[in-house]
Amino acid sequence: MKIAAVDVVVTSPGRNFVTLRITTEDGITGLGDATLNGRELAVEAYLREHVVPLLIGRDAHDIEDTWQYLYRGAYWRRGPVTMAAIAAVDTALWDIKARVAGMPLYQLLGGACRVGALAYGHASGRDLPELFDSIRLHLELGFRAIRVQTGIPGLDTVYGVAASAAGGGDRYDYEPARAGVLPVEESWDTRAYLRHVPSVFEAVRAEFGPELPLLHDGHHRMTPIEAARLGKSLEPYDLFWLEDATPGEDQAALRLIRQHTTTPLAIGEVFNSIHDYTTLLSERLIDYVRSAVTHTGGVTGLKKVLDFAAVYGIKSGMHGPTDISPVGMAAALHLDLAVHNFGIQEYMRHTPATLEVFRTSYTFVDGLLHPSDTPGLGVELDLDAAERFPYRPAYLPVNRLADGTLHDW
Repeated sequence: MKIAAVDVVVTSPGRNFVTLRITTEDGITGLGDATLNGRELAVEAYLREHVVPLLIGRDAHDIEDTWQYLYRGAYWRRGPVTMAAIAAVDTALWDIKARVAGMPLYQLLGGACRVGALAYGHASGRDLPELFDSIRLHLELGFRAIRVQTGIPGLDTVYGVAASAAGGGDRYDYEPARAGVLPVEESWDTRAYLRHVPSVFEAVRAEFGPELPLLHDGHHRMTPIEAARLGKSLEPYDLFWLEDATPGEDQAALRLIRQHTTTPLAIGEVFNSIHDYTTLLSERLIDYVRSAVTHTGGVTGLKKVLDFAAVYGIKSGMHGPTDISPVGMAAALHLDLAVHNFGIQEYMRHTPATLEVFRTSYTFVDGLLHPSDTPGLGVELDLDAAERFPYRPAYLPVNRLADGTLHDW
């Protein structure tokens, strides 16, 4: 079954998405997500100029060989642009194979290990009353696990805190990428953050009890010793995980954090290959793999990572923000059902405009996500709707300390 056409679609129904659409000579199409937040056009160009010409005429069924061809065949390996492009091709080919088989993708990956994937939602507030309102809203929506992000006294804006107190409705604005030709600059104070966050979790536990799984994202802003201090100070509040406590480039840095705290650790949303994880997994320095299908070489690439993690008892915690398109989200859900070492799935609901462009069939019921039993991924791309939302530049913010020093974001 030869590949006859490959299209790269860039659309912005509230935020930018890059979608690869592969069509076989039999007229069967498959979709892959290649969105790279703030660098979307780099992946579009990589696909259009360097990958699409290599795909025409190849057998769509040869998924592993195509993955290796795109990874090993290029002298420059890895990196977010390359791996997002490979991910899009790989996911689209899995979509095609499952459609031809007349099965949902998870059946081709070995079948379901569970009835649904536990999802966590994003609650936030500039102060405790707003935060409590947001947690209550997410519980009413059916979430059984909650990520808690909070404003910090003295800072005007903080990553992960929605501009609207409730969030979760049509104005679902936790994702901080903002349209504009330059990134917005925000301020940061780690000491204020370290002083404040434990008191927030103390208050949340007092209000909502000990059973609710609570998560927190440090977003790479701490040094290893600062992260160790925070993890230790949060131990009384029994977090499900502390995410991205420190920049992940230095895998050995996680050794120091691990030595000082028993708070479970999750990292990896900015990783893009198994080589980013080797030390973390083999030394059991983390508890959850945070990568996305979209950024880690697709279904094939991320499954290799998760199979390696399973050897060491480490679970999945796949990245699922709104800059992962519904195509990437659906691919994650199929893996969630199929892998034995599933942990939890991040779930940020897409806007109505996004769901006009991407028609989904996955469901969220009683805190569990399911990809549906629709053959393939279960997502269709409406090209006419996509054309109504042209690309516009948008970037994540940059972060500066009070003295002007550029800080990790």
